[in-house]
Parts: sequence; C-alpha cells; structure tokens
Amino acid sequence: MTDTLPDRLSVNPKSPYYDEALLLRGVGVRFKGEEKTNVEEYCVSEGWIRVSAGKAVDRKGNPLTMLLKGPVEVWIKDDQAEA
Repeated sequence: MTDTLPDRLSVNPKSPYYDEALLLRGVGVRFKGEEKTNVEEYCVSEGWIRVSAGKAVDRKGNPLTMLLKGPVEVWIKDDQAEA
C-alpha cells in the first residue's frame, strides 16, 4: 500500500470517501496546529474538517457535525510509531 494519503477521507461507511484499510492503519489530523481526534471527514485541498458536535445525533442516528475551515495536515499514525 502506498504512503500517500487521499485529499479527502471520511469515517462514515456510506461516504464515497471512506477507505477502511487506511482507517485501520490510523490517520492523524492536525487542524490549525492542534491534533484533533473527533474528525469525521477532512479535505486538505479545500482546507476544512468536519467534526462531531458533541453527542448529538440526527433522527437517523448519524452524528451532527460542524464544518471548520483552516489549514489541515494529515499523516499515517503507524508510520510515526515505527520511527
């Protein structure tokens, strides 16, 4: 598997940007210099992340999310552990 990360990735299996193999390896996301652990989806080229808004869910059980704009950095976590 290549070490290049996609421009856009989602943790929702219904999304066309979902990649289970990559998510199992572990993907780290840094937004505005701070590591985020509650990211539902990100896009590096457009400079945004979608984060869950607490424990709130919609009527179908999906988490409510907020779109935050700013610089986004991503990396594969298991590569960092080996170094």
